[in-house]
Amino acid sequence: MLSGLGNLYHDLGQYSQAQEYYQESLMIVRDLDNKPGEGDILIGLGNVYVSLGDYPQAEQSYEQSLQIKRELGDRPGQGNALVGLGILYSYLEDYAKAREYLEESLTIKQSLGDQVGEANSLHNLGVVVVLLKDYPNAEQFLRKALVIYQNIGDKVGEASVLHNLSNIYQIQGDYNQAEEFLWAAIAINEQLRPGLTDPQKISLVDQQAVTYEMLQSVLLAQNKIEPALEVSERGRARAFVELLAQRFAETPESIVTVAPPNLAQIRKIAAEQNATIVQYSQIRQGFTVGDKKYLEGSELYIWVIEPTGKISFRLTNLDSLLAQEKAGLVQFIANTLCFENYSCLRNIRVRQSRRGSPEVIREGDLEANQRTEPKSPNSAEGTVSGQFRKLHEILIEPIADLLPSNPNERVIFVPHDSLFLVPFPALQDASGKYLIEKHTILTSPSIQVLEFTRDRLSQVRMTHPLGKTGEVLVVGNPIMPVLESGQLRPLPGSEQEAQNIGKLWNVSPVIGEAATKSRVVQQMQSSQIIHLATHGSFDSNVPLESWVALTPSGTDNGFLTAGEIFGLNLNAELVVLSACNTGRGKITGDGVVGLSRSFISAGVPSLLVSLWEVPDYATALLMQEFYQVFQENGDKAQALRQAMLTTMQQYPDPFEWAAFTLMGEAE
Repeated sequence: MLSGLGNLYHDLGQYSQAQEYYQESLMIVRDLDNKPGEGDILIGLGNVYVSLGDYPQAEQSYEQSLQIKRELGDRPGQGNALVGLGILYSYLEDYAKAREYLEESLTIKQSLGDQVGEANSLHNLGVVVVLLKDYPNAEQFLRKALVIYQNIGDKVGEASVLHNLSNIYQIQGDYNQAEEFLWAAIAINEQLRPGLTDPQKISLVDQQAVTYEMLQSVLLAQNKIEPALEVSERGRARAFVELLAQRFAETPESIVTVAPPNLAQIRKIAAEQNATIVQYSQIRQGFTVGDKKYLEGSELYIWVIEPTGKISFRLTNLDSLLAQEKAGLVQFIANTLCFENYSCLRNIRVRQSRRGSPEVIREGDLEANQRTEPKSPNSAEGTVSGQFRKLHEILIEPIADLLPSNPNERVIFVPHDSLFLVPFPALQDASGKYLIEKHTILTSPSIQVLEFTRDRLSQVRMTHPLGKTGEVLVVGNPIMPVLESGQLRPLPGSEQEAQNIGKLWNVSPVIGEAATKSRVVQQMQSSQIIHLATHGSFDSNVPLESWVALTPSGTDNGFLTAGEIFGLNLNAELVVLSACNTGRGKITGDGVVGLSRSFISAGVPSLLVSLWEVPDYATALLMQEFYQVFQENGDKAQALRQAMLTTMQQYPDPFEWAAFTLMGEAE
């Protein structure tokens, strides 16, 4: 049972949970002296370690399993352990040894008449032989695997082989043939989605991400700029788009899949948003820093779609960042968000996996980067300023001439992978001018998501017509719940923030012991505007366990989780999460899975969230200014811009004013 859960969580890309279940299972079978079960679990554990990039532990697990299987005379088990070792040594770049293990596994699988095992061994052998640059034999192995996968109806295996066959042709410069194989792989992959749950779809997107990235590269090698944009959009937030379509439809049960947008639809969305859309795509490849190997973006593709429909493309090479900073883009961004805080820098790390996006993991104190008073004007800011300028150089300078000159015109950034962590307003040009000083900024997980948030805004305003404000819910400084590490500290600044915002809307804020989860959730469902000023946290391992803190009551612990929010049906036009890290979550090929995704899925078209531990002394000023401007002009994006500019005058450190990002609709 526990090992089955390990398999499930590994398939879903939740490797830490998979590791826990496998290790618990391993203890049980060892206590029972169940050698066959021990050998099987060790293989599963080895697979998890490979996915986590922990190769020494993976090797140990596979070797132990192989020894047990040989002692038992378990030939199928030996073949499985040998495949694991073959794949491991390919990641260690010992291709000769990898080939040796895989050829031995192939011999065993063929002797047993195990077609599934034979196909897997042939497939992995083909990949290794590609790395040995023996392309004719590699293609021969892969085509044999393809035939078996097709005969046994293994669509996942078939799509994966097609992807790897395309790699052979791409390496040799036959981009037309490579494109053909990749389109065939994508066609199969997209047949797999119907009927899957949302978590399964997210996992599938992560597994297939490299295929979409490779197709973008192949298309751009043929100067097919606009089709490459379609593929970039096609490969992101697919599960999210289908989820929104199902949640917002009049007959949800009839929605199964949603076609990705074509160029005409992309242009239409840009025109309807009346915004310049900037779409990023990180193209990953392996690289080494010291003795560590990474799979991360090496090139950055950038498309700019203007409201007129004009589409432009620029490319940024990230090798210079690696050479200068000795770190990939995700580590550089993570370090920047520590704002030179030693505790943060000490406790932050980037977790690499063999598939999916690199994750930034925080260890230690939940509030390690929390600042309770303004930074001294004499404090050094050189390093942070340099980092924001470097990010501007990478992300903005290549397209600066394509962005609107009028600062009131909107720019919607569609990030990818680690770029979801970037505080775009704080990026600085060479003269020291921040991006928010030049542009009105929003973000979105994909272009097509904007179509759904816009439609949802129209639905919401049928309930709450523009100019006729419905119920406004303002929550501040609840009685804090208790974590394993102790009770969360109170937020008197958030209480004052709630009082001030309540006055602006002429409502009584829900504060302290009154702010129980049951009461807040009940009022949320009838509110047009929801403002939560409290603690927040994200869980990158189990993103639906991310939470905002409310007052405990009875058996209720006070944590309103992303999973609970996901199940709500809200008619709010705007939700503001004036709390720490509310824009964070698990970064996947489908976007950020956490509080923001849950609120949008629950029906909220505009969401204001934070990227780090926001200081309440500056946030109170920013939020008051935001609502004052919003009440005047009804434009959330311009209100946020003005609030940042005003807060910047009193608190010039970006840590104090740049944490918030507006997702979804501006109006």
